[in-house]
Amino acid sequence: MAVTVKRNVGFSMIDMANVAYYPRIFDLAHHVFEEAWSVMCDVTYPELVNTRRVGFPVVSVSSTFLAPLRYGDTVTATVSIVSVGTSSLGWRYAFNNQDGTVVWRSEQMTVCVDMDSMEKQPIPDDLRPGLAQHLEA
Repeated sequence: MAVTVKRNVGFSMIDMANVAYYPRIFDLAHHVFEEAWSVMCDVTYPELVNTRRVGFPVVSVSSTFLAPLRYGDTVTATVSIVSVGTSSLGWRYAFNNQDGTVVWRSEQMTVCVDMDSMEKQPIPDDLRPGLAQHLEA
């Protein structure tokens, strides 16, 4: 089951061509990633990182830009889990504009790390049920 978040494309996100500057799309994806933790696992990402000292940095990205996002557009962003490993999570993103046009797709792999040592570690057991509920069939 995917997590869905809506956002508007603000002025700070666009470039001189009046389209969303591509690093801003990745920034938006990271905001969606952070929000997904509350929905999926009932824990905020800041709590994971700051209190529990568990992080999930991206180690691999594949993205396709299909259409421009423009100032004032509304993005419907969906993210789902495509794989759960011992220490890795596969994520799938799709961004649609207000007309329903898919504008961006991405698959990303994250790895669970100890935030103090930055060494990989197994995904904590208490997170696994929530992640499994959002695993694509």
